[in-house]
Formats: sequence, structure tokens, C-alpha cells
Amino acid sequence: MTDDGRPQAPLMTNTQADRVKEVARLAGRPSRSRRREFLAEGPQAVREAVRLHLERRGTGEDVVVAAYATPEALARHADIAGLFGQAGAPVLRHATPEVLAAMSSTVTPQGFVAVCRFVDAPLEEVLATAPRLVAVLVEVRDPGNAGTIIRAADSAGADAVILTGASVDPYNPKTVRSTVGSLFHLPLVLGVELDGLIGTLKDAGMTVLAADGYGAVDLDDLQDASAARRFGTARTIGPDPAAVRLEGPSAWLFGNEAQGLPPQVTAAADARVAVPVYGDAESLNVGTAATVCLYASARAQRPA
Repeated sequence: MTDDGRPQAPLMTNTQADRVKEVARLAGRPSRSRRREFLAEGPQAVREAVRLHLERRGTGEDVVVAAYATPEALARHADIAGLFGQAGAPVLRHATPEVLAAMSSTVTPQGFVAVCRFVDAPLEEVLATAPRLVAVLVEVRDPGNAGTIIRAADSAGADAVILTGASVDPYNPKTVRSTVGSLFHLPLVLGVELDGLIGTLKDAGMTVLAADGYGAVDLDDLQDASAARRFGTARTIGPDPAAVRLEGPSAWLFGNEAQGLPPQVTAAADARVAVPVYGDAESLNVGTAATVCLYASARAQRPA
């Protein structure tokens, strides 16, 4: 019995149990794709998964299928235990650290693993909400970079992240961990074909900006021009800065870590924008560049 008189939940101890193996298989893409389920690991990711689960309760779009936690982790994170209490279902099962290690893709799991349903949305549904800021991953294949961009988009208040068909699976365990829960905060659009996407974004009223280290437009100039318009100063900076306005609805394109954006993509964008490098670094990591670009737009879009 627990201290408040409730029956003690049974403890999962068998690392070779079928249920444990079934959860562990979600580390592989074939199992994820077949079941349309993925793993959320660690307290922050599981906390945000349960919160989204509660938000969608009664809509038929439940997020969490099952969850597993050590008693020690639940004791350390009473808020998560409380969220599971509100959720009612799915059933939270107690497990030993060894069982969670067998389920998890991490070497040192933090006491929480949840099996979640895919949370992506169709492009048409996202564009119907009239988004003001969107990040587009064009053949971004590194899980850590993809997770960083999703987290940056969430932090900057973006309305969605779009991943083209050749990009990494965002439900890859490394990508999910890199988002630190942001995966559950904004819509993801997956597997979009690049042909026609830029035109679709423009038709939706968005300015399409290609992040390109060799771009003709300097991000600093765009920010300065935006600030001049925002605060009513007469200063004019850079090559025709009024042609591109950060304060309007924008979709930023971020390319592959090695090759960058394809030429046909940069040619179709409204502008090729370079993030200035003031030091001696050869270039910026795509995740870092995306963070700078998204925050530039977010700042410009804020009310004065």
C-alpha cells in the first residue's frame, strides 16, 4: 500500500518481457512508421507529451499511448505524476531503471519513457491558420540539427515546421531528445515534396527567405530596415531593404548541412539572406543560423 492507502502499482522488472521489446522497437524507423508511434524519453519530453494529451482529450487525437516511469523519478517530479493523475488513461506503469534502460535508446535514461502517437499535421491544415512564421527544413538530415531547429522555432514563436521528403525523420529518438519537448508545441508537416512548395507558401501570403551564406541580402540590413520602419526613423540601409520585410508573414528555408540549399530553391525564394559572420569562423551550423534568422523575424513581428 502507498502512504495514502492506495494499492501499490505493480513494478515491471523483466527486461526481456514482450512489452519491453515492443517499446524498444520504436527506436527503429520501420516500427515507428508501421505503428505511427514514437518514443518520448526523459522528464521534459514526457511532461510536454502528457500536457498535449490533456489539451486534446476528448477530440479523438490522444497523444500518449502508454507511459513508464521509475517510482524514484515520479517522486522527484511530482508535477508529472499529477499530470498523469489528470490524464487518467493512458495507464502509467511503474518500472525499474533496468527496464527503462532496455526500452530506451539512451545509455542513461532519466526515469521516464512514453509511447506517443505521431503529432504531425497536413500542410493545408497549417496554411489554413494563416501562419506568420514558418521554418522549412530542406533535406536537413542530421537529427541533432533538425531537433535544434524545431526547438528554435518553438522558442521564437513560429507557427509550424515543415520538413521536405528527404529530411530526417523528426521522430528519430535523437531528434526528439534534441527538441527537449518542443516537438509537442507546434505543428510539424512531414514529407512535403519540394516541387511546388515555395509557390504554395507564396500563394498563402508568405515571403519566402532562403538562408544562404552567400546571399546578396544581409540579415543585419533587413533588421535595421525593419527597426527603422517600426520606430519611424528615416534611416535607409542596405540594397533595397524595403523589398523584403521581416515583419510580414515569412517562411525561412534552411538547407542541408553539407550542400546547403539547391540552386533552384534559392532562385525561387524572394530573397537569399546571409547571416553576417563577424569573426573568423568559416560558417555557421545550420541549427545556429536558423535560430538567428527565426529570432530576427520574431522580433520584427512583435508589436512596437
